[in-house]
Amino acid sequence: MTASTKTNPLNPHPSGRVRTIVFVVLFVIIAIAGLSYVKWWPYYEKAFKAATSHSIGSSILGSEVSAAPSWGAAVDYAIAYFKSVWKAAVLGILLGSLVQVLLPAKWLYKALGKANFKSTLLGGVVSLPGMMCSCCAAPVACGLRRRNASVGASLAFWIGNPVLNPATLIFMTFVLSWKFTLLRIVFGLILTFGISYLANRFADNKQQHSAIPEPELPATGGEERGSFWMRWLKSLGVMILNVVPAYVISVLLLGAFQHTLFPVTLESGIAAIVIFAIVGTLFVIPTAAEIPIIQSFTALGLGAGPAAALLLTLPTVSLPSLLMVARSFPRKSLLFVFVSVVVIGILGGIAGALFL
Repeated sequence: MTASTKTNPLNPHPSGRVRTIVFVVLFVIIAIAGLSYVKWWPYYEKAFKAATSHSIGSSILGSEVSAAPSWGAAVDYAIAYFKSVWKAAVLGILLGSLVQVLLPAKWLYKALGKANFKSTLLGGVVSLPGMMCSCCAAPVACGLRRRNASVGASLAFWIGNPVLNPATLIFMTFVLSWKFTLLRIVFGLILTFGISYLANRFADNKQQHSAIPEPELPATGGEERGSFWMRWLKSLGVMILNVVPAYVISVLLLGAFQHTLFPVTLESGIAAIVIFAIVGTLFVIPTAAEIPIIQSFTALGLGAGPAAALLLTLPTVSLPSLLMVARSFPRKSLLFVFVSVVVIGILGGIAGALFL
């Protein structure tokens, strides 16, 4: 074969390039349409409500802070939670499956596949328009992992969605205060880019891409074996089986203990900050739900320290979202993320107690 006839995997045959471009454009159109309907337009309207009423609604936890764990509490919370997130959850699963069939693995590897800060930075930046909660962003993070994205880049996308959500930051400024927003931005940047980048160190070279067996990698930027529909249905089916059962069961479990987990009668000392940092890391909420939760708890007398701990930990990760991504990330990396979120919550809580 002469030099003129060789094929570059990142620059395939013209017909392959056209197909790749069409697939990428199709993914972008679906993502923009879905996010516009589920996130951007509803949040645009909610921003005006936050500015005028200094509220975005009532706490999803309700008011029965002393209620015992029960099946009724589990069902009630699950209904309220899924009623709030089901559109975003469907969109997350759809995009997570389409990432695997529309975006070329070679391209994603070139942009997000390296275990360096550049890939982590790009993964976090790409997360900003998503504005999803950790559970709804989890399927897309899993899809990125299956398409050659590194641990750090995928984690930055996953964490950046809820933590650096521009809409949530706007709501927070109107409802809570600019000090809460500043605290969230400072520690959110550490979580999204710093913790995600460091998590690369807990994955060896094989684990960085363990979700993508080498034989499955496409020979070109967009051409793979099998029809698009068969590959997409397979990707969608695997995605649903991997994430939905653990998602539903863990939401019910946390819902049953929702009032036990939040002891708002505790004094606002270091013990309360530590407890709320741990609970906030485990508990699951819809996007921006931490704002009315904190608003209602502070009205009951909760101090700035525990409130700041919740501000940082509630949206970042949760038991359901950790279970959803468990098969796509090295366990050591996820354990590091969990411990780091708790520690950041404690540090943020101490900062909140001193400055808020």
